[in-house]
Amino acid sequence: MNINIDKKYKILIIAIILCIVIIVTGICFCVHYANNYNDDITTTNNTTENTAQENTEKEKTTENITEDVTADTTQNITTGTFDEQKWNLILVNPWNKIPSEYADSIELTQLKNGHAVDSRCYPDLQKMLDDCRASGFDPVICSSFRTQKTQESLYDRKIKQFESMGYNTEDAKIEAGRVVAVPGTSEHQLGLAVDIVDSSYKTLDEKQETTPAQKWLMQNSYKYGWILRYPNSKKDITGIIYEPWHYRYVGKEAAEEIYISGICLEEYLQKLNN
Repeated sequence: MNINIDKKYKILIIAIILCIVIIVTGICFCVHYANNYNDDITTTNNTTENTAQENTEKEKTTENITEDVTADTTQNITTGTFDEQKWNLILVNPWNKIPSEYADSIELTQLKNGHAVDSRCYPDLQKMLDDCRASGFDPVICSSFRTQKTQESLYDRKIKQFESMGYNTEDAKIEAGRVVAVPGTSEHQLGLAVDIVDSSYKTLDEKQETTPAQKWLMQNSYKYGWILRYPNSKKDITGIIYEPWHYRYVGKEAAEEIYISGICLEEYLQKLNN
């Protein structure tokens, strides 16, 4: 009889231990979930920012962000003048370098995971992403503002890759410039450009255009002052291949005309100057 009682106590103790383990596991899961949720909050301007996720490890993914250039990068690069009143329409491409006075005047709003944008375009960016999410989609910023140092690092890394393939230094620079924007000519250095992908597909290729979030952004980004900067049909004008993930802030008035007219920023600015 005592043996049976001892067995019952042992079973009861084991059951209690299992319950404790289950409860502790549940608490840990809830804490982990809560921490991840809170990670989506930016400390800048006390506003909510849910725009960054971890990068993937695939080839040509959000971890290996480059500007694919179709232009002849051996042409002379000129430095344009900066009109402070038209800061949102500054032109940067393979032939037009960022004016130094613009680079010196950038004020950034910090987002999550090290991302940042020009503070002047931040409210419209936040509104666009919030509305996209409210429509049931999940956009993710995978690249934003880059410093000159970061762009130089990307460019130099690509040069070394071509040198390792047997190119001499000069040829390696030319080839690298066809894949990664020459430092000083990347829109990301403006703080007015972001690369956005769908959380379900983070690879930077043309299939990005078929994702739900991307479809929404392509149809609605102009309402918030953002344009798809490098359309497929404008490669010869922009100097950059089709990038259905790269968005540039130009302001609502310009964005609406660019979207409705089916033109690119270069064509829009040409119309303004004529």
